[in-house]
Amino acid sequence: MKPEHVNHNEEHRNEETAPEPVPPQGSGAKKEIVEWIKALVIAAVLVFIIRTFLFSPFIVDGPSMQPNFETGERVIVNKIIYDIRAPQRGEVVVFHVPEEGRDFIKRVIGVPGDKVKLEDDRLYINGTLVEEPYLKEAIEQAHSRGELYNTSENFPNMNVQNDIVPDNMILAFGDNRGNSKDSRSIGYVSMDELVGRADVIFWPVNQIKFIKQG
Repeated sequence: MKPEHVNHNEEHRNEETAPEPVPPQGSGAKKEIVEWIKALVIAAVLVFIIRTFLFSPFIVDGPSMQPNFETGERVIVNKIIYDIRAPQRGEVVVFHVPEEGRDFIKRVIGVPGDKVKLEDDRLYINGTLVEEPYLKEAIEQAHSRGELYNTSENFPNMNVQNDIVPDNMILAFGDNRGNSKDSRSIGYVSMDELVGRADVIFWPVNQIKFIKQG
């Protein structure tokens, strides 16, 4: 009996042209959904980290920081800067006020060790008259009308009689000196209550700008 002839070339050709298995219907859509879910989870984690540790939005509420900030403006608060260094005079800060159950936005006037005196529209730090460029125009306008810009309390006063800023504290006033609930009434602000520095106005869109610090 003759041995059976095997065509190895034909077998090789059949193996090469064998159709690839077709993936089950719907597996592509499921994979895309999984990828979207992963992307959304990563985005949510990043937002959480950024808002918790780095930056946070804050809405200005009330007239206490006029003329430099208006009610409804939204600012981005830099939450990490005061983990790196201490606040400086003239910076705009957001801080917790536990007694009020809310956050305030004010300007740093004095830092630990400063001896501060506010007398009408004149601010003295350690005995030296200090210019406040962020209020220069508003003060000049009030004076041109024969009025004081600061129509509220001076500092120190009956509420806060110590004129030297204690350790781990700041003195913070609103830019609207005639209508601001600030350190003249609530006292010194603990650095432990600081949320951060207001760095950018991002809303309304036509007001987007970096905030001048002092």
